[in-house]
Amino acid sequence: MARQNRRLTRDTRYGAYTDGPDPLAPPADLAEALDAIGQDVMAGTSPERAMREFLRRGGRTQRGLDDLARKVAERRRELTAKNNLDGTLQQVRELLDQALRVERGELARNVELDDGDRALAEVQLDSLSPSPAAAVQELGGYDWTSREARQKYDEIKDLLGREVLDQRFAGMKQALEGATDEDRAAVSAMMQDLNALLEAHARGEDTQQQFDDFMAQHGQYFPSSPANVDELLDDLAARAAAAQRMRNSMTEEQRDELDALAQQAFGSPDLMGQLSQLDGNLRSLRPGEDWGGSERMEGDQGLGLGDGTGVFQDIADLDALADQLAQSGPGSELDDLDLDALTRQLGAEAAVDARTLQQLEKALRNSGAMRRGADGQLRLTPKAMRQLGKSLLRDVAERMSGRQGARDIRQSGAAGEPSGATRQWAYGDTEPWDVTRSITNALTRTAADGRVGPGVRLTIDDVEVQETESRTQACVALLVDTSFSMAMEDRWVPMKRTALALHTLVSTRFRGDDLQLIAFGREAEVVDIEQLVGLDAMWDKGTNLHHALLLANRHFRKHPTAQPVLLIVTDGEPTSHLEPNGQVWFDYPPDPVTIALTVRELENAGRLGAQTTFFRLGDDPGLARFIDAMAKRVDGSVVAPENDDLGVAVVGSYLGSRRGGQSLFD
Repeated sequence: MARQNRRLTRDTRYGAYTDGPDPLAPPADLAEALDAIGQDVMAGTSPERAMREFLRRGGRTQRGLDDLARKVAERRRELTAKNNLDGTLQQVRELLDQALRVERGELARNVELDDGDRALAEVQLDSLSPSPAAAVQELGGYDWTSREARQKYDEIKDLLGREVLDQRFAGMKQALEGATDEDRAAVSAMMQDLNALLEAHARGEDTQQQFDDFMAQHGQYFPSSPANVDELLDDLAARAAAAQRMRNSMTEEQRDELDALAQQAFGSPDLMGQLSQLDGNLRSLRPGEDWGGSERMEGDQGLGLGDGTGVFQDIADLDALADQLAQSGPGSELDDLDLDALTRQLGAEAAVDARTLQQLEKALRNSGAMRRGADGQLRLTPKAMRQLGKSLLRDVAERMSGRQGARDIRQSGAAGEPSGATRQWAYGDTEPWDVTRSITNALTRTAADGRVGPGVRLTIDDVEVQETESRTQACVALLVDTSFSMAMEDRWVPMKRTALALHTLVSTRFRGDDLQLIAFGREAEVVDIEQLVGLDAMWDKGTNLHHALLLANRHFRKHPTAQPVLLIVTDGEPTSHLEPNGQVWFDYPPDPVTIALTVRELENAGRLGAQTTFFRLGDDPGLARFIDAMAKRVDGSVVAPENDDLGVAVVGSYLGSRRGGQSLFD
């Protein structure tokens, strides 16, 4: 047994988890995402764009697409700023200088050498062309006296052969180091068979068997192990196009030198003929590759032909990643991200960030928080609206608690009679337990789990509480100003946040109350909460409080037994009204008729018994005098909150009206 344990320990290997998403990774934080998306939607951004903006920004602990895009851009700048394209020429110069230095030393030291032969050799060496390519060609017929110098010269041709092959077949430079004539003949045979395969494919005459036979014979030259000729083509064309872009980026002098040197690769021009045939096949079969691009490379680190081609492939990878991360195309999704390329270029940590964002996007689309409408646009679902409303209501509760010593909005209205409804217990609830429902839940759960036994074991998830409601039903009208000035003075989002918080409070805690939302700009309309939250900023001038009050009074008359509560949020005097024929009249400064009609409709609300509160936004003294005068006519109250305190003011006033008219702000 001990021997077996030792064997298991020795054979055990650990590595990164790559089979799908990390099972130990924390779940995507939908609450933070939905809150941020909801805020953007209330500011006038579409849900689709708001979701993409959150994915771009990221969360408190989650890097977003912009962070990844910045790293991609930095990596690209690093490659172009660090490297130049003179690497192979520099290596040729160094080998040539070494060969000439060793040869001159041998000529000087060799006493057995005929003086005439020595003088002729020195003249040949001294008259060599300054061009490395021309010098290498001129030395083709030179009779070397030094074996070491001859080896250095042969290394040049070997280097050139390996470099030009490495441009088309990654890793060939290292694989053919120290290659024999037999190895080079095998490469030549592979090239002939490859061109024959590609030409057959171009004619539509190739078969899978032909490809399999080719790979069986030459597969060692293709470490990516393509499964068919199309995959082979994709790999070869991508690298050949990168080699062409590298060539396009060179100076004319560099291109001429390398072209002349390449003809001497492996001491034979046959290789270049086969490569030229391969390039032609690849261009015709994959014309969509970028064969015409170029880069400005002015760094200090010289790149050889093979390494340089790899760098140009990296740059192509980075450009593709930048496009994918931009998510700018129609129908773009994070599933389009190439995580393998991201890992190659930026490392595993960047790929983990991208995978997390992919999971977050899927969770947002599949969680029921967003849905696509008939027009193809994403919209927040009622579920998301409830979650966002609860978040806003918690924020209001915390602000009220800090200012007034209240424990939680959950207590507001709790001192009433049971409504007959129950709900699951949540932290902070003070309502009595519904024992029957709680025990039933526990029994149902244990029976479903197959753990039926003596006694009942309650968990906190089993507990339900009795909902209570105030004895007095309220009929509430929240009138929100949607005029030009509300958008111009950055009051648009606070207004929406307030409406959603109040809507959430009424729909979850005071279900017997009837809340109507009325938006008034140049004219007024009754809106549901989804409409209001998604409403774009209105840039038409006009504040038609008269029309809004007409709609509010109609709402009050439909509920004659309820307590009317009128809440008006505005930052300007009435400047428009509804004419008897249904047309809208607008004038600024306010027309006396507009003021008279607005006051008359406000007094009608007072006669219906409405408890009225104005929420005046802004510091305009004229508006303050007007609102104060309006409130006095109906024995109402005025609150002048800051933008961030509007939600606290409106919710507090509503709760105060349900306590018999005592506002929390009085």
